[in-house]
Amino acid sequence: MSGWSAKRFWTETRVQKVDGGFTVRLDGRAVKTPAKTPLIVPTLAMAERIAAEWQAQQGTVDPRTMPWTRSANAALDKVGTQFAEVASLLAAYGDTDLLCYRADGPPELALRQARAWDPLLAWSATALDAPLTATAGVMHVAQPPDSLARLTARIGRMTAFQLTGFHDLVVISGSLVLALAVTDRRLSAQEAWRLSRLDEHWQAGVWGRDEEAEALEAARHEGFLHAERFYRFSG
Repeated sequence: MSGWSAKRFWTETRVQKVDGGFTVRLDGRAVKTPAKTPLIVPTLAMAERIAAEWQAQQGTVDPRTMPWTRSANAALDKVGTQFAEVASLLAAYGDTDLLCYRADGPPELALRQARAWDPLLAWSATALDAPLTATAGVMHVAQPPDSLARLTARIGRMTAFQLTGFHDLVVISGSLVLALAVTDRRLSAQEAWRLSRLDEHWQAGVWGRDEEAEALEAARHEGFLHAERFYRFSG
């Protein structure tokens, strides 16, 4: 059975413990991913949220309203089958981390960045044993190879489900350090989001807000918060 049927056909949605974790059944039939992989997730809490999404569907199934299901599908069909490639992609953010590239003007913005981001780089240097170099401007500055190796090793120890949530924390924020600060509980997801949008919020304060940009930011914000929750519920 495909997990992405066009119309709702079931009446009962329930969670069942199976070998390897938990699955969701629709009238007794197990949900599968778009690639026909059995949808088995690592925790009961995650399975319950997926089940709630299926139960909430009325008429035509709308994947846009099912973030937990979409993330679980990605973990099984994409991240799980391309783990090394995804981990390498995310590790590369350490060499171009958002927190390392500062404005060369105006001074007020540069000061705001330093006050907000320097403590996170100090945390990376001490807690992660991964010092990174900050610079003004956008010209690339190579980071210490040992630091990048340690950050890469941390990513490699994640499960496919954890890496799925972590992927969005990194990509949406543009910062490997911020994502690790969230997963290590150094920052809340909301705090990390605010720090990642410092430049954009500065510009909005100077030039005013744009309705379309605000709608896009709201969607990215929700995606970022969901990514943190998915990571936590991965075990």
